[in-house]
Amino acid sequence: MAPTVAAEAAAGAAKQQHTGKAAALAARDASGHLAPLTITRRSTGDDDVAIKILYCGICHSDLHSIKNEWNNAMYPVVPGHEIAGVVTEVGKNVTKFKPGNRVGVGCMVNSCQSCASCEEGFENHCPGLIFTYNSMDLDGTVTYGGYSSNVVVHERFVVRFPDAMPLDQGAPLLCAGITVYSPMKHHGLNVPGKHVGVVGLGGLGHVAVKFAKAFGMKVTVISSSPAKKQEAMERLGADAFIVSKNEDEMKAAAATMDGIINTVSANIPVAPYMGLMKPYGKMIMIGLPDKPLEIPPFNLVMGSKTLAGSCIGGMRDTQEMLDVAAKHGVTADIEVVGADYVNTAMERLAKADVRYRFVIDIGNTLKSSE
Repeated sequence: MAPTVAAEAAAGAAKQQHTGKAAALAARDASGHLAPLTITRRSTGDDDVAIKILYCGICHSDLHSIKNEWNNAMYPVVPGHEIAGVVTEVGKNVTKFKPGNRVGVGCMVNSCQSCASCEEGFENHCPGLIFTYNSMDLDGTVTYGGYSSNVVVHERFVVRFPDAMPLDQGAPLLCAGITVYSPMKHHGLNVPGKHVGVVGLGGLGHVAVKFAKAFGMKVTVISSSPAKKQEAMERLGADAFIVSKNEDEMKAAAATMDGIINTVSANIPVAPYMGLMKPYGKMIMIGLPDKPLEIPPFNLVMGSKTLAGSCIGGMRDTQEMLDVAAKHGVTADIEVVGADYVNTAMERLAKADVRYRFVIDIGNTLKSSE
């Protein structure tokens, strides 16, 4: 079908608005190899905040996206949704930010802003949600993420970093932090004295342990790797550690937990973990296994247990998460890398060879391709 006059006009207007340039790292095909690319950014609109990017965390979603493992890549893909930087310019309607502010951008950059979910502060559930990268923007252009020198974002989708929080260690919280904080808050797993299990001790799991301890909870880490016990208990402060393959340890912990945050993306049986929870316990899935879950109904019905999911969080919760994290000293454990190391970092991430999040030093190492 030929484009309409209106569509052509909209495309032309978008092109005129995208007059800014940015250095970026982009994947051009399913090999996932990231190489320099000059991209365009829109001019700062009346409701926009322009940001110089200083750091961007590397999320496992970035790896899935650049390799098109979710079959939705719109190449070139510029990944990155854990963006930390400083404001360089604001539009005339912006009231919450000014140049020089330390800010962040997480997994989304716009929504319809008018549906019931948006009005309730859950933009993450908006049918018109626009993701930070590899998503179709309102002007018909594809969004580019934080593996770039700058970005322009609607004020509603920008958060302020508390002064006490280092930008590099705070950047991963914009995905990993809100991904664990939101379900803990909305499912009552943030109550002092309650007992929460954390399945998996990786990029999400280590942040979940830190938030649970900040809430005053008893925390048990459940992992298939016995080698992670010392790390979990001595450095991260977990109260107990269970090797999931050890039947005696799993049996001894039966019916002791009020809830479980399941961070694992591997295809593991869910039923054995349900047995660790007390009656009315809730297991919240935040990992994304690539195969359907299998669980006998009796594992849910007996004990009146709940198996639920959670997807990031709204903007109010994201700002609240950062404020709580700063108050309690919660940050991500990171390895800072230069832009020229990103492809190696991706190879290591695929092997889980990072403790626990890579963060790219965009401000000091990303160079223009021109």
